[in-house]
Amino acid sequence: MTAEGSGRVLLRACRIAGLDAAGACLVSSAENSVYRLRGGVVARVGRPGQRGSAGNEVRVARWLERAGLPAVRALTGVAQPVEVDGAPVTFWVELPDHHDAENLQVAEVLRRVHALEPPADFRLPPLAPFVRVRDRIATAPTVSPADRAWLLAYADDLEARHAELPGGRDAGVVHGDAWAGNVAVDGTGTAWIVDLERFSVGPPEWDLVSTAVRMTSFGTLDAVGYRQFCDAYGYDVTAWAGYETLRDIRELRACSYMLQHAASGAAARAEADRRVACLRGRAGERPWHWRRIVTTKASPGDSAVPRRG
Repeated sequence: MTAEGSGRVLLRACRIAGLDAAGACLVSSAENSVYRLRGGVVARVGRPGQRGSAGNEVRVARWLERAGLPAVRALTGVAQPVEVDGAPVTFWVELPDHHDAENLQVAEVLRRVHALEPPADFRLPPLAPFVRVRDRIATAPTVSPADRAWLLAYADDLEARHAELPGGRDAGVVHGDAWAGNVAVDGTGTAWIVDLERFSVGPPEWDLVSTAVRMTSFGTLDAVGYRQFCDAYGYDVTAWAGYETLRDIRELRACSYMLQHAASGAAARAEADRRVACLRGRAGERPWHWRRIVTTKASPGDSAVPRRG
């Protein structure tokens, strides 16, 4: 969805919810388009067809609040999600000023999340490691037909390998997308859990792999930092027999995400092409030193919602 399209969805959703969209600022555009509204409210505009995951996110936020875990809070007094042309919109209480968590803080948050009993009043979905991967590959605007066919076949192979995973730790509550950018630390040192839409029930190894691949695949974390993470959590997922399968799935997910945004600029396209080359064995051995490309970052004063009329 374009920035203009998500802005129009936001405007209509705010009218339905009784909120003021005037002066809304586009903060980021990735899997969701995130806007800052007046009065300390943040709106997330999801992609069409994602109502289920948006509803899960709101339910999880309210459950975590009852459980006493610091997590982004869903706005009260609004029936959520609000759906506009198939796109779900959710509204949140803005967090205080914050930065991405350190590895030790991510480990501590995951220990608390993985110790939770599943909620009693609603059912968390089962973990879906391949959610949206094939859609991203199939609709990627810059990938060649040969690479597209290879990536889809590779997804099939990984799904078959995933079905044969060896036993590991007991399944339970998982974040589903547990990396440092999804734990926000405020000025008091409080670590807030964000991006709750993939909360589910599955193997805790899935969450731990997100940090492990920073060392083994992406080269953004050294061995000392990774050991500190393992010591804080109490487990090293790279020693598990199923690690390589989950690692490979995480790599494919990260590649498919970049393919989804490859048309946004030269840097994004170059990074998407490089990630495909790595998966296809054309760019040497791991770690590959993939770059994090921020596709949209608006200035604080920029209005991103179309005027009425």
